[in-house]
Amino acid sequence: MTRAIPIPNGLPTERDASPFDPPRDITRLRETHPVCPLIFPDGHEGWLVTGYDAVRRLMADNRFSSRQDIGILHVPYETPGMPVATEPSPQVPGLFVAMDPPDHTRLRRKLTGAFTVKRMKQLEEHIIDITERQLDEMARLTPPVDLVKAFALPVPSLVICELLGVPYADRENFQVNSAKFLIKDQPLEEKMAAYGAMTTYLAELVTRKRAEPGEDILSDLALHDDLTIEELTGVAFLLLLAGHETTANMLALGTFALLEHPDQLAQLRADPDLVPGAVEELLRYLSVADIFYRYATEDIELGGETIGKGSTVVVSLLAANHDPQRFENPDALDIHRTARGHLSFGHGIHQCLGQQLARIEMRAGFAGLLRRFPTLELAIPAGEVRLRTDMNIYGVHELPVTWTETAG
Repeated sequence: MTRAIPIPNGLPTERDASPFDPPRDITRLRETHPVCPLIFPDGHEGWLVTGYDAVRRLMADNRFSSRQDIGILHVPYETPGMPVATEPSPQVPGLFVAMDPPDHTRLRRKLTGAFTVKRMKQLEEHIIDITERQLDEMARLTPPVDLVKAFALPVPSLVICELLGVPYADRENFQVNSAKFLIKDQPLEEKMAAYGAMTTYLAELVTRKRAEPGEDILSDLALHDDLTIEELTGVAFLLLLAGHETTANMLALGTFALLEHPDQLAQLRADPDLVPGAVEELLRYLSVADIFYRYATEDIELGGETIGKGSTVVVSLLAANHDPQRFENPDALDIHRTARGHLSFGHGIHQCLGQQLARIEMRAGFAGLLRRFPTLELAIPAGEVRLRTDMNIYGVHELPVTWTETAG
């Protein structure tokens, strides 16, 4: 068995080579030990999986559980968007991302129809309209402006609010509290206060929708009598959080990456047909949702190692998406690359339910932004851009940009 590597200062997650590449220490581990035993700060042994093939196999294997409540070992770090656990945590009703079948299957099946490729294609023109209206608003501003505030955050927030039936006028509540909830290093009380504020609001909302349903996803869910208000609230929390935070950070960080790669940006501007492939490459290259956890329900062989029953397994999607065994010259941004097969939306039964929605938003967002602002550039030096190294979903806190002309 490979010798366990102690990590007394915590798992290295800061992208230290550039704002976009995996941490050097993680890269070195992947090169030598794609499935690597680790000694966590509290002294117990677990595993880190960084190789593409191993990550893909692990996420497709339901013997690796998503349930924090069954792990016999303490959770060493924060699951993205979830509180630090110092002991096995009870399941949160409705939060199907942290469930296994049959509970996961029961809840996710109720949402499948709302997020089909066909349904998303039907919404595409409307999403483009929302995007264009936000670009109109941005064009009326006097540069420099913060792209996050002016464009990257409003677009997915508007879209997910409309789909779920959440009043956009209430965005201050969920945007502020979801951002607080995703801070890595903060007292558990503060994280749970943000979580409580969001779930209190959403519980009231789904209760109203059960009494007076509208034409939206949460109303459709509320019609299911077998779903409790607590489950509806958990589902709403998950969809609202994931539905705006990930895409907002992809739009902002993706724009930053393109501005830092002017050759790629120029090619994309010259040929808008490259946008769909560029979106897949940006998803692979940036991997804004990186670290996930699984718990072995039995002894499992993976990558030549035996992962013992009950072990905590840390999975790095960023490292897997930059694995040279799968992608040639992976640390380069190449919009001509065939990046399909990346793991940014996960894999297996927990693969992101809203991935087609996210793709449509990003295609509309990048295409519209580059067309409407042909001279878009950073308004500050790249080294001064505030990165979300303190957050569980990576991106930028602000992206000051400027321009000298706009196009219709």
